[in-house]
Amino acid sequence: MIKRNRRLRERKEIRDLVRETTLSVKDLIFPIFVVEGENIKEEISSLPGTYHYSIDRLEEVVEEVKSSGIRGIILFGLPEHKDSFASSAYDDNGVVQRAIRKIKELHKDLWIITDVCMCQYTNHGHCGIVEDSRIINDKSVEIIAKISVSHARAGADMIAPSDMMDGRVKAIRKALDKEGYESVSIMSYSAKYSSAFYGPFREAAHSTPQFGDRKTYQMDPGNIKEAMREIEGDIEEGADIIMVKPALSYLDIIRWAKDRFDYPIAAYSVSGEYALIKAAAEKGLVDEKAIALEMLLSIKRAGADIIITYYALQAAEWIKEDF
Repeated sequence: MIKRNRRLRERKEIRDLVRETTLSVKDLIFPIFVVEGENIKEEISSLPGTYHYSIDRLEEVVEEVKSSGIRGIILFGLPEHKDSFASSAYDDNGVVQRAIRKIKELHKDLWIITDVCMCQYTNHGHCGIVEDSRIINDKSVEIIAKISVSHARAGADMIAPSDMMDGRVKAIRKALDKEGYESVSIMSYSAKYSSAFYGPFREAAHSTPQFGDRKTYQMDPGNIKEAMREIEGDIEEGADIIMVKPALSYLDIIRWAKDRFDYPIAAYSVSGEYALIKAAAEKGLVDEKAIALEMLLSIKRAGADIIITYYALQAAEWIKEDF
C-alpha cells in the first residue's frame, strides 16, 4: 500500500490543521532605537523600514506596536556623549532611561526589555573597559551591573546584557536584588557569536569598534559545546531567559539549547538577516513576505520561544492576514 502523505496537503484548510509549528504575534519582540534630540524619525540606511526615534516621537511607534498585538520591545540607546567608561549608559537621565519612563506613560502594559551593553556609549566602541588595548572583564561587569540598576530604576521590566563578559549575570542579579528589584528579570545574550551578520546594526547603533574586533569576548562561530557551557553558566547565575544570537545561521544552537535545557529560549534574528532579505526583495529576487515568514518560522521550529526581529511589525500584520 502506498503511504499517501499528500492527502494532508490537499487544501490550505487541512494543511493548517496539521501544521506542527505555528508562528504567533505573541512570539515577537520589536527592537526600537532611541536617540537624543527632538522631532526625529529617521530611517536607518542599513536597515530599510527601521528608524531612529527621539523620545518625543516614540508615541508613534508605541502605538504601532500596541495595535499590532506585539507584547514587548527591546530598547537600544544612542547617546550624545561617549567616554571611555560609558558614563551616559548609567545616567538616570540618559536616553534609554528617559525613553523607558516615556513608554511606560504611553503604554504601561508594554513589556520593556533593555539591551545592556557599553559599546554604544564608549568612545572606543567596545563592550567593556579598555586598558592597554585589552577589554578588562571584572571592571566591565561592575559597569554593566550599574547600567542594569539604572534601567530598572527607570521602570524596565527585563534586563538583557549583551556584552558577553564572564560573570555579568550573577553581578546583575545581585545588584538588582540589593536595590529591591527582585521582580526585574534577566534575558541573557548567552550564546552571542562573533558574527559578520551584525554589520547593519553597528551602523544603526553607531557602535563599530575603533580598534580590533570583539572575538575575545563574543563566541567563535565554530563552537557548539562552548555555547552550552555559556548557557548553563548563565542559568546557574540567575538568568530567566537565555538567548542565541544570531538566529538563522545558528538554528542548530537553538535546537541544542532547547533539547538540553528546560528553559525559555530567545533568538535574535539580527540586522544582517533582515538587510539581506530587504536587499533581495528590492531587486525583485524574492517574495519578501514569504521568505521573511519562512525564516521566522524556521527559528520557531528550531526551538525558540521568543524571536527578536526587525520584521516584527510587518510579520504581525502578515500573520493576521493569513487568518
